[in-house]
Amino acid sequence: MRKLLVLFIVTLMGCSKQPSFEQDVDSIFSYLDGNRPGGAVMILKNDSVVFRNSYGLADLSSQEEITSKTLFNTGSISKTFVAYVVLALAQEGKLSLNDSIAKYFPDFKNPELAKKVRIHHLLTHTSGLPDNRWQHLDSVFLLTAKDAENWNPIKLNDSLNFEPGTRFEYSNPAFNGLALIIEKVTGNKWQDEVKNRIFIPAGMNTSTITDGPYPTTGVAHAYLQTATGYIEKDYGEEPTFAAAGNGGVWSSVDELALYEKALRDRTILNEEIITASRTIKEYPNWQDAPAFMGTSWFIAQTDDGYKMIYHTGTQGGFYGDYVSIPEKGILYLMLCNTPTPQEEKRTAVLAALKKYNWLD
Repeated sequence: MRKLLVLFIVTLMGCSKQPSFEQDVDSIFSYLDGNRPGGAVMILKNDSVVFRNSYGLADLSSQEEITSKTLFNTGSISKTFVAYVVLALAQEGKLSLNDSIAKYFPDFKNPELAKKVRIHHLLTHTSGLPDNRWQHLDSVFLLTAKDAENWNPIKLNDSLNFEPGTRFEYSNPAFNGLALIIEKVTGNKWQDEVKNRIFIPAGMNTSTITDGPYPTTGVAHAYLQTATGYIEKDYGEEPTFAAAGNGGVWSSVDELALYEKALRDRTILNEEIITASRTIKEYPNWQDAPAFMGTSWFIAQTDDGYKMIYHTGTQGGFYGDYVSIPEKGILYLMLCNTPTPQEEKRTAVLAALKKYNWLD
C-alpha cells in the first residue's frame, strides 16, 4: 500500500504543470484583479507579445473592465512626446535647442536669468528654474490651470537653484514651457502637433491629449483607496492635472507598443533624433551624481549590463511604467488607475525575463 501511495504522488508530480513565464508575471499583478481599480500590462519581445493581461475596472460607476485597449493617463511618459516634437522642430530649423528661453518668453521678471536657460536644459531637467507655483497659485486654481497658467509663475523667479547644466532637478513646469514653445513656433496647438507628427503616423488612433477637462469620457478614471472606500483622483481632484505638457497624453498599452515600434522602425522620426534622445546628455560643468538623462528619457542599465530606456508616469491615481531594452528587443508596459509601485514591479518583471531567458 505504501508503494502504491508513493507511486501515486510521483505520478501527480510528474503530471503537474510547471510554472511558466506567463504565470510568474501574472502573479506580480494579480492583486489588481477583481471589483476594484486595476491596470493593463504588456511585454513584447521584438514584435511578438509574450505577455498581455488586464486587471480590475476602468470605471467603478459603470463597472467597465480594463482591457489592453483602455486609455489611461500616462502621466510623465507624456514628456517624451513633447520632447520629440521639439527635437523634430529643431531638425527642421524652426528652433535651436541652444535657444535661450528669453527668446520665447521675453516677459521673464529677470531677463538675464532667462537668457542663461536653454531649450535643451528644459528637456533634460537641468534648468535650475525653481518650481514656485505653490507660492503664487492656490490648489483650487491649479485644479483647472492649463500649461500657460502653470508656467506663468516660473517667469516670476528672480534666481536659480543652480547654474543651468550643472545639476539634475526634475521639473514638471519645464514641459509646460516646452509645450508653449511648440505653439509659439508652429502657430498650432501643441496637442495637434503631437497628433499629426506621432499619433497618426504610428497608428495610435485612439490616443488623445488633455486640453482642459478633456477627456472625461471613454477613458479610465483613477482612484485612491481610503478607509471608507475608493475616491476618484484625476481631473477636478488633482491639482495641476489640467496642465498637459508635463502629463497630458492618454494611451493604452496596445498603442504605446505602437509608439515604441514606430521609434525603433524610425517611422515617425529619423535615426539622428531618436539616437540623440536615447543617449545620455553630457554637460561639461556637471557637478551632480553621474548623468542619466537623455532627451526626456531616463537611461540606466539592467543587472546584466543592457541599456534600459525608461520613463515612469504618476498623476493623481494614475501610475505607469514604460521600459525599453532595445538590445534585446524587450518592451515592458504597465498602466494602472490606482497607486502601484512602479520600480518594485519593474524589478520583478525583469527578474522573470531573466529567469525565462528572454534577456539572452
